[in-house]
Amino acid sequence: MADKLGGEGPIGELCSGFQLLVDADKGVITFESLKNNSSILGLQDLSDDDLRSMLREGDFHGDGALNQMEFCVLMFRLSSDLKALGHEFDLNDNPARP
Repeated sequence: MADKLGGEGPIGELCSGFQLLVDADKGVITFESLKNNSSILGLQDLSDDDLRSMLREGDFHGDGALNQMEFCVLMFRLSSDLKALGHEFDLNDNPARP
């Protein structure tokens, strides 16, 4: 996934974060896996409502969970460091057109 979004570095690190939060049985980030692993990212103080809001914001498919693409796109959008790079991507792994 990191290769599709621009390779190594910050984007690769964000995409690797998916593996820290994923529900190993389902292969996606669920509310439960996010809540259980939130302390890894320093999010242990967020309320259940905040965690659910995070899931909803990135859940483009409406299935209540984040697949790797949804997670990487969400993290990309939320990262001010990556926004400074000036790269944008659509959900089809293609560079966005101006």
